Amino acid sequence: MVATAAGKQVTVAGYVLAKEGAAVPGAYLHTPDMSSAAASDDDGYFEISIDSTQKSIIAEASGYNPVTYDIDSPEDIQVIVMIAATELEEVTVTADGIGTQRNRASTVSVESITAKALTRAACCNLSESFVNNPSVDVSYSDAVTGAKQIQLLGLAGTYVQMLTENFPNLRGMAAMYGLDYIPGPWMQSIQVSKGAASVRNGFESVTGQINVEYKKPLVADPLLINLFVSDAGRYEGNAVGALELTDRLSTALMLNYYNEEQSHDDNGDTFLDMPRMHSFSAMNRWHYQTPSFVSQSGVKVIADSRRSGQTSHSMGEEAATMEPYKISAEAVRVELFSKNGFILNADRNESIAIIASGSFHDQDSRYSSDEYMVDEWNLYAALLYESEFTTKHKLAAGINVNHDSYNQRGNVVTALTPQWRDARETTAGAYAEYTLTPVENFTLMAGIRADYSTIYRWFATPRLHVKYDPAKWVSFRASVGRGYRTTFVLPDVSYLLASSRLWNVATDLDRESAWNYGISSSFYIPIAGRNLELNAEWYYTDFQSQVVIDLDSDAHQVNVYNLDGTSTSSVLQVDVTYEFFRGFTLMCAYRWMDVSCTYGGEKMRKPLTSRYKALATASYESSLGKWQFDLTAQFNGGGRMPTPDAENPLWETTFNSFVQLSAQITRRFRHWSVYVGGENLTDYKQKNPIIAGSDPYGSDFDATMVWGPTMGRKLYVGIRYYIPK
Repeated sequence: MVATAAGKQVTVAGYVLAKEGAAVPGAYLHTPDMSSAAASDDDGYFEISIDSTQKSIIAEASGYNPVTYDIDSPEDIQVIVMIAATELEEVTVTADGIGTQRNRASTVSVESITAKALTRAACCNLSESFVNNPSVDVSYSDAVTGAKQIQLLGLAGTYVQMLTENFPNLRGMAAMYGLDYIPGPWMQSIQVSKGAASVRNGFESVTGQINVEYKKPLVADPLLINLFVSDAGRYEGNAVGALELTDRLSTALMLNYYNEEQSHDDNGDTFLDMPRMHSFSAMNRWHYQTPSFVSQSGVKVIADSRRSGQTSHSMGEEAATMEPYKISAEAVRVELFSKNGFILNADRNESIAIIASGSFHDQDSRYSSDEYMVDEWNLYAALLYESEFTTKHKLAAGINVNHDSYNQRGNVVTALTPQWRDARETTAGAYAEYTLTPVENFTLMAGIRADYSTIYRWFATPRLHVKYDPAKWVSFRASVGRGYRTTFVLPDVSYLLASSRLWNVATDLDRESAWNYGISSSFYIPIAGRNLELNAEWYYTDFQSQVVIDLDSDAHQVNVYNLDGTSTSSVLQVDVTYEFFRGFTLMCAYRWMDVSCTYGGEKMRKPLTSRYKALATASYESSLGKWQFDLTAQFNGGGRMPTPDAENPLWETTFNSFVQLSAQITRRFRHWSVYVGGENLTDYKQKNPIIAGSDPYGSDFDATMVWGPTMGRKLYVGIRYYIPK
């Protein structure tokens, strides 16, 4: 859209990038006369409405020289390249520091893990991307399958809504291994939103949302190659290529292959400490745009194979007469998506968007003689509308529908009723979200949605967010909202099949429902010419209904039933970040968690959950940007174990605290870099994570009592090569 009449408003959109191509989030853009202003989001994207007589905009960001950018064609997507405050021989020094940033302008509290932060550790995939993050924990679900789960606000990943490109993904069975399905070099950024999230993406966010943004064809480097090898026998290769076919059409191809077939049994219990794995994945995405239309679409395929279990017979005489206990998981997954946006009125940022996505996940798992096969289908569609009536009043509204279908087979599904063996649920709903900014430093965002489930009928989801900035150096936020989710038992917790526990599943499982309350504050205190960033937050989750996974009532059973009592989570976190001198940044954080639930009529702390976590991470980048040094220490507090058998206790009632250390050194050259590092450098390992491993066919066998690392020290080396855009 081109406007020539004086005084008419036009919308200029584009991206703010560093010279090496990384997004610059939080950049401040304004006209020379300060009549219009905007900020770039986590991907560096911005939209600013300016008077047609304005011929330039100014971009400013911490650590970069201000840029005055001339606007020739307002209808085109603009790309503003910012140069760091110090540059020599085409080596750019950025001021990202730790690389985890908070969006100061957002009403919702959002942490962003930038593309640069993802290179500060191995980050082979999504599960390894939170090593330096104080808010998100990733732990192994058991000691044999390699399955991992995210923990946010002290609760398991099933209560975190996982998104890719801002639509729901990695649901059900895919959540078990899904953290390994997104390679690190494919990601542009990760956004972590804690507590009650926006109602736009549905009702399922109980403890928060985690959204992954893949690299975009329009702004990605033409070529990126990443090769990685570790002394644990892991080999991995990634390739990302982007191509602008025309001024409106661009595409990107992403490839990943990893192989970790080496056998490890360091504790001599005859069980592999990690499964032997190999996987291949590919993604092709497209971007098309006109002055009033933007379309993004893509397809992704994954083939994943895991084999674990005993390497030989156990020590027991009876077990020696039987076949070794073997575990395997074979998965094939296909994902499709299409996002289409239409600009209706650029003067007031009025637009509509249509989103559609689908996935098919086929997984065959075997735990010795136990078989579990599942075909999972998910379909999602949404119609969204947004408009700014004035600078003080904004409205977002829309409708969406989600369909989940599970076809479960195998001899383990006998624990389920027919309703849940071939479970299906379709949920359709509508939402409205109103944002009011009566004065410049105060914002209120209220949202409500109503949904209809084919299983649970009608329900409503209210959410409210408030942001207040009494001064430029301090922000306060508060939130309250309700979240819901449907439990599909075996897809959610199938890792518990790695034991001889008997399953006892109630027939009348309710929809889970919880209220989440949160308050947070952020301070940006100037000290010696640099800002000290201090954040403090408290979140409280209170379940009205919950499907309880009870490992306490009987040490030989998995009891699944509706909550009869209380279930709460209270989490307090404080973190501070400061750049002591140019290039050296230190971040320290402490999180205290009180998570409890009623098991068998008795309220107890949640098992296998640490009471606290402390994190210290230091990053130093040399003045010319050629060297990068990163060091992270994690202090994990002790906690409670599931109640052991009273007559024959095979494990302790508690577990101890432990410390893990990771480090990486990166040497950058003009178009490539080399990095070496280590994980778990303290070489801490949980002793005997498999209970009764000498008799895996007996009634005491259990490989799910995992609270710490099962593998010791890992060393790795990698190389990155890129052709900059």
